[in-house]
Order: sequence, then structure tokens, then C-alpha cells
Amino acid sequence: MRAAAVSQWLPYCGVAPAPHEWLGRWNVDLVMWAVMGAITAWWWRMADGAAGRRRTVGAALLAALLFVSPFCALSSALFSARVAHHVLLAAVLAPMLVFALPALRTRLPGGLALWTGVQTVVFWLWHAPDAYSAALSSDAMYWAMQLTILGSAIGFWAALREARVVPAIAALLASTVLMGLLGALITFAGVPMYAPHYITTAAWGMSPLEDQQLAGLIMWVPSAALYLAAALWLGHHELSRADGRVAV
Repeated sequence: MRAAAVSQWLPYCGVAPAPHEWLGRWNVDLVMWAVMGAITAWWWRMADGAAGRRRTVGAALLAALLFVSPFCALSSALFSARVAHHVLLAAVLAPMLVFALPALRTRLPGGLALWTGVQTVVFWLWHAPDAYSAALSSDAMYWAMQLTILGSAIGFWAALREARVVPAIAALLASTVLMGLLGALITFAGVPMYAPHYITTAAWGMSPLEDQQLAGLIMWVPSAALYLAAALWLGHHELSRADGRVAV
């Protein structure tokens, strides 16, 4: 019965694994490997010196953790793992990619306020139950979710890189509050909302609601803390160029 219930969802990372098998569940999608390799090679070529190349390597390793390692399969089983996946995508991988390139190559149209809003809307949208369920129903929707979360986060960090320090801190604090608010709403929902995980959490010793509450706490505390830490880092060290913009 469990297999039949799980099989109605076809997440890109495969059917949800049980605890005894998930460490063997590496993603062997050769097309995805080739695309990741080509992007890494391009980023390496365009990187800003040795520091940029180190960040490119770090970003490639993090991308492999998210999409190649058994962590990918774990996110099919647990909503909390999926949320951790998205947090790493938006708050760690995106800035690593942005700050690997020279500043001139990270300028995007639109200002920091626009990209702060875009990133927030995209992140909130994909964590609405219906949109999330759709993303675990087809590969196309899955990649739409991943690429829009990453793309909007790249836009945010690229705009933040070009902003003056005070607006940059304000945008980071706004992101802290908005991320924490979404996490709190998920944590205190009181009922399980994410249908793809109604069945998959039992093998991991959690109810769907407990998994959802853990996911909300991950979004509420560690995720929001990443943006808050960046704001405090900017404020404490006064990281600015002569023109008052963010420096790295």
C-alpha cells in the first residue's frame, strides 16, 4: 500500500527512499551531470581570479550535494530535507555563484528592492502546498521550481552586491523577517499541508506534521539566520568601497 501511495508522486530525485537504502541513492542523470559540468567550466573561465575560481569549485561541490548525492533522494522523503535544500540553494549557492564573478558581470536589470520582492514571491510561491505538489509531479515543474528559486536568489545577491551598505543591510533584514514569517506559518499550521509527504515520513519515525514543523523551524531559524548574519557582517565590518557600495 505504501508503494502504491508513494508512486502517485514522481519527484525528479526518485521515489522516497527508506532509511536503510537512501545512502545508496545517488543521482545518475547523465544529462544533468553534463549540464552542471558545462556551467561549472563556464563559471571557472569567467571567474574573478583565484578567489573566484575557489568559489566556483565550492559552488560546484554544493550543487553536487544538492542534486547528485543521496541528499537529493532524501528530499523526496522529507519535506524538511526539501526545505534545507532550498535554503542552501538560495542563501548559500546563489551568493557563491554571484561573488565568484567580477562585479561587472553580475549586474542585472532592476534594483535591490525589486529583486528582494522577486526572491520573496518566488520562495513563498513554491512553498504553497499546491505549487509544491505540482513540482513533485513532473520533472519540468521540479526544474522550474529549482531554477526560479536559484535565479531569483542570484538576482537578489547580484543587486545586493551593487547596492550601498545601508540599503543592502535593509534588504537582508527584510529577507530575514520574510523568511522567518514563512517558516513560522509552516511551523504553526497545525495540520499537515504537503501531500507528497503524507506517507513518506513514517519510515523515518516522523508524522507528516512533525516533518512539516521541522521544515518550518529550518526555514525560520537557520535560514533567516543566514540573512541576518550577512547583515550583521556588513554592518560590523563596514564592507564598502570608496563609493559606498558593498565590497567583497
